[in-house]
Amino acid sequence: MANHVSALKRVRQTERRTTVNRSNKSRVRGSLRALREAIQKGDLKAATEQYEATASALDKSVQKGVLHANTASRYKSRLNARVKALASKKSV
Repeated sequence: MANHVSALKRVRQTERRTTVNRSNKSRVRGSLRALREAIQKGDLKAATEQYEATASALDKSVQKGVLHANTASRYKSRLNARVKALASKKSV
């Protein structure tokens, strides 16, 4: 257990940041799951709307330091490719 005042403060700060980071990660994972489900169902309109929400959540997670910028960019690129593939499949 921490004995110094500064160490006790760091414990409190760590608990607070852990809670915030867990919340942000959970929001991003939920958004990703919803988008993947919309793509799986083949619902282009829902997938497009959910992609915009997911891209926003990914960008916010980068700003908050939850994800690395390149990781978010890779997610957005791959998900957008799947949404576009769904759109081309629908038009054919």
